[in-house]
Amino acid sequence: MTVSILDLGYGNVESIRLGFARLGAEVALVKTPADVLAAERLVLPGVGAAGYAMEQLHALGIVDSIRARTKPLLGICLGMQLMFDGSDEADTECLALVPGRVRAMAPAPGKPIPHMGWTPVHDVAPDIGLNDGDHVYFAHSFACDDGPATAARMTYADPLPAALRHGHLWGAQFHPERSSAPGAAFLNAYLSA
Repeated sequence: MTVSILDLGYGNVESIRLGFARLGAEVALVKTPADVLAAERLVLPGVGAAGYAMEQLHALGIVDSIRARTKPLLGICLGMQLMFDGSDEADTECLALVPGRVRAMAPAPGKPIPHMGWTPVHDVAPDIGLNDGDHVYFAHSFACDDGPATAARMTYADPLPAALRHGHLWGAQFHPERSSAPGAAFLNAYLSA
């Protein structure tokens, strides 16, 4: 099984590569429109700001190729957020693959922003490798709108999407590559999609 990771010159590419390699997948780093379209399974990584990430995608000329894909695509953390219509972070237009918007999380008593740490998931869809109560690792200040694509939730002051599944699109607001056995099970489910 081959997984291609978009090499955008930033973020969590190496930890994602290692996460898939531990599962026995062959991993390639890609950055051309042809590579994006040809990839059997593609991963859109992300750590950082939505505006900068979209600038990188446009600079590489791969936005239209990502939008044209019909094969499995997994967005991780910021990568999942980029799949939505737009982000309140610098009022960024995103990939518009999933309806909805990404919004800043509001702090609450005992719930500082950014949300960093292990948090259990609930309302988990049956086909994504996770179970209700699995603890996975989060590091984020923005969250996606809840909607029909939500495949798992977590609660941090409010219930928020932790994962999505929308046709060939997969997303993880958490970091599966840093989430021990539940994260590996999620990545394995994506490999089997």
